[in-house]
Amino acid sequence: MDLLNTLVDKGLRRELPTREEALAVLATSDDDLLDVVAAAGKVRRHWFGRRVKLNYLVNLKSGLCPEDCSYCSQRLGSKADILKYTWLKPDEASQAAAAGLAGGAKRVCLVASGRGPTDRDVDRVSETIKAIKEQNEDVEVCACLGLLSDGQAERLREAGADAYNHNLNTSEGTYGDITTTHTYADRVDTVQKAHAAGLSACSGLIAGMGETDEDLVDVVFSLRELDPDSVPVNFLIPFEGTPLAKEWNLTPQRCLRILAMVRFVCPDVEVRIAGGREVHLRTMQPLALHLANSIFLGDYLTSEGQAGKADLEMIADAGFEVEGAGEVTLPEHRAAGGGCGSHAEAGCGSHADAGCGAHAEGGCGSHEGGGVCGTAGVPGAANEPRPDLVAVRRRGAGTDLAPNA
Repeated sequence: MDLLNTLVDKGLRRELPTREEALAVLATSDDDLLDVVAAAGKVRRHWFGRRVKLNYLVNLKSGLCPEDCSYCSQRLGSKADILKYTWLKPDEASQAAAAGLAGGAKRVCLVASGRGPTDRDVDRVSETIKAIKEQNEDVEVCACLGLLSDGQAERLREAGADAYNHNLNTSEGTYGDITTTHTYADRVDTVQKAHAAGLSACSGLIAGMGETDEDLVDVVFSLRELDPDSVPVNFLIPFEGTPLAKEWNLTPQRCLRILAMVRFVCPDVEVRIAGGREVHLRTMQPLALHLANSIFLGDYLTSEGQAGKADLEMIADAGFEVEGAGEVTLPEHRAAGGGCGSHAEAGCGSHADAGCGAHAEGGCGSHEGGGVCGTAGVPGAANEPRPDLVAVRRRGAGTDLAPNA
């Protein structure tokens, strides 16, 4: 297929595809899916080999968020039956992080719900970062705390943070349909603050709320322009009790096409499969490793993932290898130029209002819960609801039960 040959050539040269080419990837048929995966896989292997970076989430503060993001189980007015607790103490967070690191994670993502941190919150998280790094000198730490005020990114950097996550989530044109309590420009500003402070910036998207192909291409092109080191791709987890609980718009095939499009547009960036992979990719998860070079290990912020042991077996069975602590994730030209040097190449996921990703309750959606743009004519858009696959997290941080790692 001429399209795929062109995209591979551009990916190896780090050349931006045209919007029409990106849209064409999303419009390919299921009959062409393996060809699409193989082509994007060539770009992934060129820049990242067969390594898979493991990341581990620690939810420092769960629920009770004042923001009204439609997809989020922690949002204002959410009736989702999730864990709710205030800040973990530094030693509690360090213990939670240790479980993920023991399971093979290279990066710990510290997340807290809320609009953004107060200066006292930054102090609290700084203490937690120091506690984690005292026990694990080589660990990478990503902070994911929401919208940043002036000077806060610098303070986190001084405390030892390597990266900061804040996702765009969806296109600028539809962002107002998701939330009324902050703007798309607020999110861009926070990513830029992280960049300016020398933190490795991480910013991604959430798919599956009824957005159009044009919306997906818009947000990925915007991310390319922002130039984060890491782009987490989340797939909506339709939590009961949230406005988007009825949005089941993804098939495994569509998820793979989305990941392939992201890889072609962001060829040399860490692409992470974040929240929702178990719900929407299901048995096709191993194929997604040919497109993304990073995943979360174990559970997410408010939902449970597959067993950490199963993640490791999946990686090995698919012919990939876990990236070691001493290996640099990003290609040399990016690692050398990043604010954190070669140590902090990537970021986290897509919590939306709070930051680091993999909670992935949603993305571009209607504030009233109806979906923004519709999915008529989108190949493979219709999907059977699988609420049985949405499991609320009941273990790990904020509980007395052992975490999944």
